[in-house]
Amino acid sequence: MVVQITEGIKVSVISRFKEDLSNIQEGEYLFTYHVTIENLSNYTIKLLKRHWIIFDSGSVVREVKGEGVVGRQPIIEPGQSHRYVSGCNLNSEIGSISGLYLMEKLSDGKQFNVIVPQFKLICPYKLN
Repeated sequence: MVVQITEGIKVSVISRFKEDLSNIQEGEYLFTYHVTIENLSNYTIKLLKRHWIIFDSGSVVREVKGEGVVGRQPIIEPGQSHRYVSGCNLNSEIGSISGLYLMEKLSDGKQFNVIVPQFKLICPYKLN
């Protein structure tokens, strides 16, 4: 698990290789990642956008931008958290994702970036 706290917002990520959903013979590797966003601050926030940088050792770097996460723009109260699972296909056995969430403080409309720590996407057999 990797963890990063930015302005009182804690982002934790665990990634997993999904061999059963991958097609290794065709060079298609599927990974899932489980994200927990915890609001440790004293203000309510809304996740507006995401910006991912996806590194795949078998191809070029991809950049993904979009509204919210998995089709939602969650509002997270102080002391609460939001969890979701998403996935990423790679053309190789090793990669990583890092990025940012654009958040908004609902009390005053102030927007700020929250760092998503770099997390590795590695087939377990490559670790030996």
